[in-house]
Amino acid sequence: MNWKAELIIHRNEPRIALYFVKETTLFTWVKSFNDVRWSATKSCWHVPDTKENRFTFKLAEPSTPYAIQELEIFKRYLLSKRYSTNTISTYCDALKSFLFFYKDKPIKNITNEDIIVYNNEYILKNKLSASYQNQIVNAIKLYFKIVENKKIQIEDIHRPKREKKLPIVLSKPEIMKVINSLDNMKHKTLLALIYSAGLRISEALNLQPKDIDSVRMLIHIKDAKGKKDRYTLLSEKVLLLLREYYTLYTPKKYLFEGQLGGKYSNRSAQIVLKQTAQKAGILKPITLHTLRHSFATHLLESGTDLRYIQALLGHSSPKTTMIYTHVSNSSLKKIINPFDI
Repeated sequence: MNWKAELIIHRNEPRIALYFVKETTLFTWVKSFNDVRWSATKSCWHVPDTKENRFTFKLAEPSTPYAIQELEIFKRYLLSKRYSTNTISTYCDALKSFLFFYKDKPIKNITNEDIIVYNNEYILKNKLSASYQNQIVNAIKLYFKIVENKKIQIEDIHRPKREKKLPIVLSKPEIMKVINSLDNMKHKTLLALIYSAGLRISEALNLQPKDIDSVRMLIHIKDAKGKKDRYTLLSEKVLLLLREYYTLYTPKKYLFEGQLGGKYSNRSAQIVLKQTAQKAGILKPITLHTLRHSFATHLLESGTDLRYIQALLGHSSPKTTMIYTHVSNSSLKKIINPFDI
């Protein structure tokens, strides 16, 4: 992570201070916030202390000493069970928010009804996504089962049906337009690699140079979602980009690193894509995951068996991969529109 956020009081006003290495993408992102200001005395940019900004900068509500102790116990359990770093962070943030919501009520007195109230008054009221809601509820359920030895009836909690939205996909010319719009070799190589190998952004940022097998033309993805390893494709064109990039940047540990070393940040990569897409004239609302969706869809349209696509993407269930049959145009092209008959 190339930035840090903390709560401050500046001129008798609650603010969120932002510290980051001078980088164009991060600077542009910070400047996009409402009421962002520069403090010469604190040498930082700062934004209003709002619930939305706390969520954006991963600053949960303040905790009581007891809540901190409970969080530490819960975190140790998650670590012992080898949950992923992202899951541990999400679960602990969710529990911290819940414990603060009931800071005046002893945990032993919390009932299933209290969970329902929290769901209605915090999760639904703040319009958190259905997937994030599931993570929060699962975290609370696990906490009470492991730490408090109390069972929560998760079935009683109202959860909206998951929206069945089709993934947004870019055409091959659109993909190349985005990649060719980049002059920065690190950014160009990163986006080209994500698309050409169908990677999740976390998988791309976790890569180390030794994971690139230029003999077998494969990329070794380690400890991915679900704690699974897999191999995916290494493009010959991307290999040339990687060699040029490596000569320029000589990364030490991770294939893509920040200015001060360590992993390149997810946020910086997302900003790069957003700005590049705008520059390339792409009007679709895309994210880095759109590149992965596009990879899978283009493989399907070129005739690749769905089972191979499933393996390359690292999907546990073929049902997950089947979503791409709904966005592929290879079958639709065979249908004659009645207007054209």
